[in-house]
Amino acid sequence: MRSTARPPAEGVGDLAALLAAIRACRLCAAHLPLGPKPTLVAAASARILIAGQAPGTKVHVTGIPWNDASGDRLRRWLGLDRTTFYDARRIAIVPMGFCYPGKNASGDLPPRPECAATWHDPLLAELAKVELIVAAGSYAHAYHLGRKRKATLTETVRAWRTFRPTVVPIPHPSWHNNRWLKDNPWFEAETIPYLRARVARLIAAE
Repeated sequence: MRSTARPPAEGVGDLAALLAAIRACRLCAAHLPLGPKPTLVAAASARILIAGQAPGTKVHVTGIPWNDASGDRLRRWLGLDRTTFYDARRIAIVPMGFCYPGKNASGDLPPRPECAATWHDPLLAELAKVELIVAAGSYAHAYHLGRKRKATLTETVRAWRTFRPTVVPIPHPSWHNNRWLKDNPWFEAETIPYLRARVARLIAAE
């Protein structure tokens, strides 16, 4: 059954109404092996936005975004403890897909396209105070950088200085990228110190 949920009409809904509509969304329920469970965090006061791929199975069960080993690594990269990371007043967590998409032979499937097409533009319009978008993975790069992204993930991440201070592209912190991190030591030597400092400044400025 398709959801009748749609973004609130322009000038009508506020962020609370929009989040309620997103959490009630069933647009792609037929394609989700574990069923719909939109998982995101957002508040109008947030100055940092974490844009990832889509929830994994552990996140689906707990309903807590980045509540897995990838989240542990991401928090280390950002220099944040769990309390600060999950403080919606400071940090919005908006993945490209809000529900667990399932698996294929190589890992999790891509995020369902319905989320970005239906919800992301109106949601980001409500997050007007965001000053930093941490875009994790190629799907987030594609949406938040558009034509500015480079031909490959590595080239995009290597060009992070081009996109600052608004967007910092990073690889997904999954263990699948351990080899990438080993082959690209400049990322943790150069990008991560800048990212930690930028995050710390935005948190401290509140």
